[in-house]
Amino acid sequence: MSLDIYLTNKKCKKCGYSKPIEFDFNITHNLGKMASKCGLYYAMWRPEELGIKKTKYIIPLLKEGIENLKEHKEFYLQFNPENGWGNYDNLLEQAENYLRVCLENPEAEIEINR
Repeated sequence: MSLDIYLTNKKCKKCGYSKPIEFDFNITHNLGKMASKCGLYYAMWRPEELGIKKTKYIIPLLKEGIENLKEHKEFYLQFNPENGWGNYDNLLEQAENYLRVCLENPEAEIEINR
């Protein structure tokens, strides 16, 4: 099983223009424990439980979680899944990509499929 995150822009009511976002990603649930320990779980897996629907509100959580991962890499490596599906590097890469796209599209809406 995996987590899919999609970002969408709704049309601007004034101009009718919608900047397309070509971003969606899939990450294994096996990384949920590591994500939980570093502070990324609710930001990535369950933003709706925090009342977050737009990317601009998830940015601080992503930054903090990424910082935690980088500062304490050796600690988080112990949460690499035993079955080999996903690892520290996967979570860090996906979180950094997610943050980059959120920064580029702060008004995008987040859609999660678990």
